[in-house]
This record gives sequence, structure tokens and C-alpha cells, in this order.
Amino acid sequence: MDGQTPQIQSESRLTFLEATSIIVGHGVGAGILAVPYLASRAPWWDFFWILAVAYAINLLLHLMIAELSLNNNGAQFVKCFENELFTGRFKKIATWIVFGFLAFSVLCNVASFITGSAAVFTSWFNLPSWLGMLIYYVIAGLVVFFGMKIVGICEKYSVIAMVVVIGILFVATVRSKMNALPSTFIAATNSMALYSTVAFSLSAVMSVPQVVKGVAGDRKKIIGAIAAGTGINAFLIIVVTLMTLLGAGHAITKNGALVDLSASLGGWVSIVGYIFSLLALSTSFWANTLNMRDIIAEQTKWNLKLCWLLATLPCLILALCGMTSFVGFARLAGIIQVLTGIGIIIAYNRSRKRIGQSLICGKFGLLPFQLLVILGSILATVGSVIKVR
Repeated sequence: MDGQTPQIQSESRLTFLEATSIIVGHGVGAGILAVPYLASRAPWWDFFWILAVAYAINLLLHLMIAELSLNNNGAQFVKCFENELFTGRFKKIATWIVFGFLAFSVLCNVASFITGSAAVFTSWFNLPSWLGMLIYYVIAGLVVFFGMKIVGICEKYSVIAMVVVIGILFVATVRSKMNALPSTFIAATNSMALYSTVAFSLSAVMSVPQVVKGVAGDRKKIIGAIAAGTGINAFLIIVVTLMTLLGAGHAITKNGALVDLSASLGGWVSIVGYIFSLLALSTSFWANTLNMRDIIAEQTKWNLKLCWLLATLPCLILALCGMTSFVGFARLAGIIQVLTGIGIIIAYNRSRKRIGQSLICGKFGLLPFQLLVILGSILATVGSVIKVR
């Protein structure tokens, strides 16, 4: 390498806003709606410093992934692992094992998105669950069928719509009777659980290679899109958490921020909540299935349309069979995610040494920062299974 950005082949090009929106779309979702409950179980100042730490560590992780992908010509995780980690006679076997774990994680996540969206259709339009799943699958799946550019455009407008929806809810909250922010320390374990949920809500790791490919390896756009996308997610977490704490006070439950706000502010919030939920689930659906489509295509060299079908149809079948337990699958997916995260840092370390330079991370990609990211991943995993008091 001579210091020049490597040439990266991609099916289409993304604008800066589209690339940023893919990061936002992957991260925003059910995790954000779970943060307020955990924030209510700790002093309000804990929420802010935990968010700042989680943002910094997640930003480092995402930039390291971007550089790893860039060093492998925009490749997804599995191909990066194959190139950087695995050698010898078991290389292919190890690659397919990683592929299987990642595929299972995405399958569980996307099935839960389909189930969640069907629940919205059932509540809103009184449709049978199976019909809601089919309708949602067709509408959301067609976006990914038409490729990266259409996903980028839909993510962009969905993110704008989500910001507007949250803005409406925030105005409604400050115009109603407000409660005091929590100031009681209960247990240190609550802070660990809060960190885990915030870190999960900021995570868009599998969408980073899409950004690298979509902006053709442009260093400034990669850094800018990742920093801005993660920053917008952090802003949404702050607004959703504060308005729920102020609006619902001590009446916050595990049912999700919008359910609690609806009970506090009035029934109209549930309609706005349906809209936000569909947007949040859809942006995550698009990002996850686009990633999975490309991972399958990299490993098999099959047609992208066939890979799209293989990435989405099993998720619909799993959802229709009623085999999804969102909480159970989310925890299992979280364990897979942390193992993948540690593997990514090891792969990044080897890639950085192989290339002999750092186009994206610079000194922030050195070993101490790599260890900091691994520590953050371990803490997030411990926090996800710890009991909240």
C-alpha cells in the first residue's frame, strides 16, 4: 500500500447522508426504547457519563471495523476473518463456522423484527398475525431486493421521519406535567446493565462494510458517516430517555418507553408509537438483511437476488412458525456479537500489521485502544445478563 485509498467495487454509490443513515438505521430500534427503564434505576448523571463512554468505545470499534474492511477491499466480516485470522487446513471449516454463527444471529434478529412489526399491524389494523408478517415481509423485503442504493434512500427518509416523530413526542412531553429526574443510587450492577443496553443501541457494526463500499473507500466520508451516524443515535437515546423520565416519572416499566409515555400523555401517543416502531424495525430489517445478502454473496459467488432470498425467506419462516422469543434470542445474539467483536479486533490487529499503516484510525487504532474496545465488549456482555435491582 502506498497511502492511497484502495479501489473498491460496489453495486452502487451512496451519498454521505445515505451512508450516515445506514449507520443510524442499523443502530436505532428496540434497544433505544429499553434504555429509559434502566436509566430510571440509576442517578441521571450516570446516564450521561455512561452514554459518553459507550459512544467513544463504539466509535473506536466502528472505525477499526471500517479500516479492517478497507484493508480487505470492502469485505464483510466473514471474508475479513477468512483473510486475516484463519490459516492452514481448517481455514474453510473455521470460515463456515463463523458464517453459521453470524447467519444464526441475523436470522434471530430479523425474525424478531418481522414478529414485532406484525404485532403493530395486529394492534393497529386488527389483522391476523400471520397476515401482518406476510404484508410486512413483502413491503420491507422489496426494498432490499432492489439493492444498496434503494436501501440507502429509504434509510435516509426513515431516519428523518423518526427524528420528526421523536420531536413531536418531546414537545408533547415538555408541555405536560413533568417529573423530577432520578437521583437515587441503587446498585452498581444497574449501571453495568445500562451501559450494556446503551452500547447495544449504538451498535451498527455489520453495516460498517456497507458504508466502506458505498462511499468507495473515501476516508473522510467513512469517518464522517460513522461519527455522525453514531452521534445521531446517541442524540435519539438522550431525547427518548429524557422525555420518558420527565413524562412518565416513576411509572416506567419494562414495556418500552413509548408504552409508558402513552399511559402518561394519552392514547394518541400510541399511534405515533406505532409509526416510530415500524420505522425503527424497518431500518434494522433493511440493514441486517442487506448485510446478510452480501455475506452470502461473498462466500458463495451466487446471484445477488438469490442471496437476497436466502437472507430473508428463512427469517419469515421462523417468524411464521412462532419460534421467536425476542428476549432469549437477543441474549444469544449478544453473546455471538461479543465473540465476533473480539475476533474483529484480533483480525484488525493482524490487518494493521500486514498493511503497515493506518488510513482511518491512526494512533487511535494502537494496541491500548484495541484492548479498551475488547474490555468494552466484555462489560457489555456481562451487563446484558446481569440482574437489574
